[in-house]
Amino acid sequence: MMDHDGARAGRGAKTLIAAGFVGLRLGLVTAAGTLGLGVTLSAEAQSFRFQTFEVQGNTRIETASILSTLGVTPGQTISAGQLNDGFQRLQASGLFETVEIVPQGSKLLVIVNEFPTINRISIEGNARLSDDDLQTVIGSQVRRVYSPRQAESDAAAISDAYATGGRLAATVQPKIIRRSDNRVDLVFEVAEGRVSEVERLSFVGNRAYSDRRLRRVLETKQAGLFRALVGSDTFVADRVALDTQLLRDFYLSRGYADIQVLSATPELSPNRDAYFLTFRVQEGQQFRFGQAAAVSTLPEIDVAAYQSEIRIDPGDIFNPQTLERQIRRLELLATRQGLTFVRVTPQIRRNNATLTLDVDFVLERGERLFVERIDIEGNGTTLDRVIRREFDTVEGDPFNPREIRAAAERIRALGYFSEAEVTAREGTAADQVIVDVDVEEQPTGALGFGVNYSVQSGVGVSLSFSESNFLGRGQTLNFSIDTGSETGSTSLSFVEPYFLNRDLALSFSVFASESSEDTFTFNTQSVGFQTGIEFPAGEYSRLGLFYGISQDKLEARDDVELSPILLADEGKSITSFVGYTYNYNTIGVGLDPTRGVRLRFGQQFAGVGGDEEFIKTTFLAAAQRTVRNDEITLNATFEGGVINTLNDDASRQSNRFFNRPNIIRGFEAGGIGPRDLNFDDASLGGNYFVAARFEAQFPLGFIPEEYGITAATFLDVGSVWGLDDTSTTLGVGGADANVDDDFYLNSAVGVGFLWETAIGPLRFNFTRPINKRDFDVEQNFDLTIQTRF
Repeated sequence: MMDHDGARAGRGAKTLIAAGFVGLRLGLVTAAGTLGLGVTLSAEAQSFRFQTFEVQGNTRIETASILSTLGVTPGQTISAGQLNDGFQRLQASGLFETVEIVPQGSKLLVIVNEFPTINRISIEGNARLSDDDLQTVIGSQVRRVYSPRQAESDAAAISDAYATGGRLAATVQPKIIRRSDNRVDLVFEVAEGRVSEVERLSFVGNRAYSDRRLRRVLETKQAGLFRALVGSDTFVADRVALDTQLLRDFYLSRGYADIQVLSATPELSPNRDAYFLTFRVQEGQQFRFGQAAAVSTLPEIDVAAYQSEIRIDPGDIFNPQTLERQIRRLELLATRQGLTFVRVTPQIRRNNATLTLDVDFVLERGERLFVERIDIEGNGTTLDRVIRREFDTVEGDPFNPREIRAAAERIRALGYFSEAEVTAREGTAADQVIVDVDVEEQPTGALGFGVNYSVQSGVGVSLSFSESNFLGRGQTLNFSIDTGSETGSTSLSFVEPYFLNRDLALSFSVFASESSEDTFTFNTQSVGFQTGIEFPAGEYSRLGLFYGISQDKLEARDDVELSPILLADEGKSITSFVGYTYNYNTIGVGLDPTRGVRLRFGQQFAGVGGDEEFIKTTFLAAAQRTVRNDEITLNATFEGGVINTLNDDASRQSNRFFNRPNIIRGFEAGGIGPRDLNFDDASLGGNYFVAARFEAQFPLGFIPEEYGITAATFLDVGSVWGLDDTSTTLGVGGADANVDDDFYLNSAVGVGFLWETAIGPLRFNFTRPINKRDFDVEQNFDLTIQTRF
């Protein structure tokens, strides 16, 4: 039968101590009567001298140990207070369920009832946390003495484990089941309760930015439609400090130099299953940069050279990151000039009338310190060199606190560690500094199973494996298989980001794909290999060089006649090529977080062996900015491409350009461009394409933002055109080619709905073409789903 000892565990100590006092007082009265001293104890009756001792009830604990804890020896005179102290020590030892001390003249009788040993420990009622997880927080052990105090502590530890996961209403009750031979089974009965969600995230004092916009900044999310699947809406106390810092950084990066997050107050609902989290902010005014100047009193400094390195324009929104980048640029110039221990300190002057901040970059002599060594701890998998290469400083270099902070940010940005702390301490000499790096690793690999859907390709599944820190070397390995109803592809890629111990990314990839879409009169297959290197060409730009080779096969379907334009492309061909790509991107990483640009230019030169000879050029220019206090995001993209064939050869279908959803929406892939009107072949492709896309994304005011639904309106215009040879050619059965490959500017407008669900991002596009030809193939609705498990 189940005992109610769980409840006794909390009250037992007081009850047993009281019982002990009763036993002691009865014993004293009995002793007084035996000695003929009367019921009223005289002063002499308050002390005892025992010649013999008897201990009853002990089976595991030695009698000598009990008497030693009691602190009484034969013939020793002991007061009633000292005897009570001994009783308290026995009770506090945690070995006895009850203790009774009975003086009997010159004999002291000690009666104990030992705590049982634990036969088995079990946890009942837990579903969210496994037994293995909870056993790690329990201090009680099998075959050890049962302790009510320890059992209560274990119950509190289990409750804390549930609280960390957001279940503050969880209760844990320890109980015991009596067994033979003074043994018990210890059972922890768990009532998990509901997750304590963040029911409402609100802000007080914000004027420039709405609650909706500020909620998007925080890691903590408000409970929404998929609250059962989303972990970020669970209240975690440690996350509040991070949210406070994120909120402050958000305002600082947008010029609010006086921002203060005055408080972050979580209030627990009466049912303990929800929190109301309120952030109180004091925004202040938005400041912009005024004049920026380089200042120095060091005679070896050419101030003019440093002034020319300043990249801050008056009127730019104030941003601490801009200051940091400028300081690093000036200190790097000093290093290139052979000047050591030169430090740059920004001195800021406020102009409240114009809401500008003038900055003097003061070049001064820094403290003469050197890096003695860099100590790294906590990396069980990641190699030391992967962490060390994020430092521009090595042992023996001058110590620069700003460079150390920058290295710490780069280490955190790797994504290999859940925690990364970089600190400096005094070395073995006064001019030496030891840099300590303490990291805590986190999983960097992912195995994914996906379901995807599009109107044209249908339903498909995908399997992927990715590892961003392969074998602890900081290398990236990706493998994926994607299958659809009409398409399929497989790819494997590997990237070594620091080839030859430099910021030089070496990559290898192999791929295979096939397509058998119903809208085409043929099937295609492609296999290939590509390798390349990529390196920084500027603060926001990278240059890549590559070589690749592929084999492409075009095969007519059974009982289907190909256009004469495609007859020459039927069969296999090998393309061997070299090329380069240049990328420049400030979106999300530039000086102004509210705007940015992305530029891409690349060329591919085919003819290094193989069957094809051509030059393929592509370009892209995109701009993004937010307006109306970051509520609306505007995007504009322009791109195009051209194939120039060599030696009067004609381009092949596998190398030409085709429409796709990210070129112009509202039309199927291959739905615009050159067309053989006799064969209704929509998949010829073209040697040229241009496209312009304009989109505005904005929240839907009537839908709570925690549901993750936003809307977009867009306008796409573009064209695919041009073939090398469209002269009349006899096809199978004597039919002539009748090709329209003229430039025609197609356009479409549409609205989209973006839904960040717990199972993946969904996008619904509804489009309507504005300009189209009769043979262009429309696609008025498109749904894309990408789900990862």
